[in-house]
Amino acid sequence: MGEIRFLTIAEQAAEHLRRELLRGRWSGEIPGKHSLAEELGVNNKTVEAALRLLENEGLLLGQGPGRRRSIVPPKSPGRQQLKVGIFLYEKDDRKLDYIVEMVRKLQERGYQPFLSGRSLIGLGMHVKRVAAFVARHPADAWVVLAGSRDVLMWFSQQAVPAFAMLGRLPDVDMAGTGPLKSPAMATVVRRLAELGHRRIVLLAREERRKPGPGIVERAFLTELESQGIRTGAYNLPDWEDTPEGLARCLKALFQHSPPTALIASGLDMFAAAQQFLLHHGLRVPQDISMVSSDPHPTFAWCNPSIAHIEYDTGAWVKNAVRWIDKVACGKDDRSKKPCISRFVEGGTIGPVPGAARR
Repeated sequence: MGEIRFLTIAEQAAEHLRRELLRGRWSGEIPGKHSLAEELGVNNKTVEAALRLLENEGLLLGQGPGRRRSIVPPKSPGRQQLKVGIFLYEKDDRKLDYIVEMVRKLQERGYQPFLSGRSLIGLGMHVKRVAAFVARHPADAWVVLAGSRDVLMWFSQQAVPAFAMLGRLPDVDMAGTGPLKSPAMATVVRRLAELGHRRIVLLAREERRKPGPGIVERAFLTELESQGIRTGAYNLPDWEDTPEGLARCLKALFQHSPPTALIASGLDMFAAAQQFLLHHGLRVPQDISMVSSDPHPTFAWCNPSIAHIEYDTGAWVKNAVRWIDKVACGKDDRSKKPCISRFVEGGTIGPVPGAARR
């Protein structure tokens, strides 16, 4: 007869919790150790030891000090556990809430996500450099954040499946998600026109302007024309995609025919433009109206409130995770899942000084 092995209290607690996990008592995250200790009639240290045992078995995933462990669902027979590369637009995008949330959800489902060490901007949106990076960092699937048309076109032609989150997606044959901004952008232009604005400028990053204006930028220009405003390079200026290039662009804009309304594509553009205006003694909205084409949590703290286009990034994460689940089951899914956006009128827009409203 073999040697009898008596389970420690921590192992007994782990065995009980294991049974409860496998029968699906909890989903998402396991309760905190204080409530588990009360349920099992043991102390917190014993529960912590039991949870570490389950973490080592791969049933739980630690999320850092003070946070509950997430539950790793058991592997389903038809689904592969993929290595998923997330190609960042800019290096600091790793801190974005929806990127952190996507990584967490993928880990919970048993996938192996990793963030690109280089960003698309860091590689200059250069297709050959992106291809070389992908070759050095193999993955079973890629999620590409805000890629240019050329970059997304390249990914769409590869054997490894890819999903576009934002970027120049509409005319590329690949799956993706992002905000449906065109109607909201048209609403922004109509509202500014109602307030008497005729000199309206949209500051957009290079990949949104080249090789031609993107769908949101086209909606901007089209709505200007429908309001009787002739459009040209003034409304969607070309500039070198660097902080210095943006500063030169703003200086040139305000030299002769300064805009009365400025729409900034993203928080970085908005902050840079706002700093320029402050430096030149221009008040918002008394001297110039401002709109951000993207939301940000800090806007809730601003007074006056920031006029912006709002959307739900949580929907993007859900769409990306569902797509990866399909790929893991061997499905070739190239469907696009746009998400609704809306214009939130804030205190940074107002009538043109001295102009009567239409």
